[in-house]
Amino acid sequence: MMDLQWRAMFSAGLDEATSGELHGFAREAVAHSLRPNVSDFFPALAAADLQRVRRGFATHLARVYRLIDQQIEQRRRARQAGDGDARKDDLLDVMLDMSEEQGGKDVDDGLVNQDFMRAFFTDIFLAANDTVSGTIEWAMAELLQDPQSMTKLQQELKSVVGSKTHVEYSDIDQLPYLQAVVKETLRLHAVVPLVPNKAEATVKIQGHTVPKGSTVLVNVWAVHHDTEAWPEPNKFIPERFLQHEQEVSFQGAADFRFVPFSAGRRTCLGLPMATRMIHAMLGSLLHCFEWKLPHEVERSGVDMSEKVGITMAMATPLQAIACRRI
Repeated sequence: MMDLQWRAMFSAGLDEATSGELHGFAREAVAHSLRPNVSDFFPALAAADLQRVRRGFATHLARVYRLIDQQIEQRRRARQAGDGDARKDDLLDVMLDMSEEQGGKDVDDGLVNQDFMRAFFTDIFLAANDTVSGTIEWAMAELLQDPQSMTKLQQELKSVVGSKTHVEYSDIDQLPYLQAVVKETLRLHAVVPLVPNKAEATVKIQGHTVPKGSTVLVNVWAVHHDTEAWPEPNKFIPERFLQHEQEVSFQGAADFRFVPFSAGRRTCLGLPMATRMIHAMLGSLLHCFEWKLPHEVERSGVDMSEKVGITMAMATPLQAIACRRI
């Protein structure tokens, strides 16, 4: 996941040592964010950083910033030198184009400056690792317990993808059942079950006053398990997304029953990248391999209990056996 994300952002791979280091930081970042911090409850003490949360986080963050700065500087110098091979049409090129449009050649000018790009890439990088891999793991767990859905999806992949070794982004629109499986997985297992927002003004909602500046937690898990919106909400039924008269999209703008990436102006920035990667990776895994559960897991059943942190992961990591399809 980390290597794929890095390539999408910078058209460059990660060596094993750097990938391991970044993975360790991502895990540490999540651990830091989940630790109770006295500064959150007593803002007057925030500057003291009594529990060294800020300092510990900053140490790891500095390494990520250096790696990102290297990519930005190398690409910017190559573009300024007129190197014909400098342009990769990746996310970094998009950001540099925006920076040049706003502030000329100086990367520190304008809104999309080096600080902005550094923070943006870090957010995207940290946010997508556990969310994408977690969604794929939940989907595999559900499909391994539902042979009928697994067979139906693999037949669709065979008819559309054919002899290709993997699913390409251009295939996704022709794979409605794969899309339904991904949507049902995100409905049943909201990767980010509680989405924080801050009230920009004092508002009243159904008789309740929400003061300006309040932190509001949107319970996505509860929305996706509402019995009025979703019959048999605890069952894995991908077909429910094929039966709607109008397509239920990931955007959540017109249909607030399904908001896995939030909605409106607070829609997740990584939505386009995440949805492409989830469909392509899950589809490729199911197209290239036949899957089965180990005997001991098959006997005892897959543990579908949840471990909630910033993301909702499987409490017991999924074990499955892959056999290459002939």
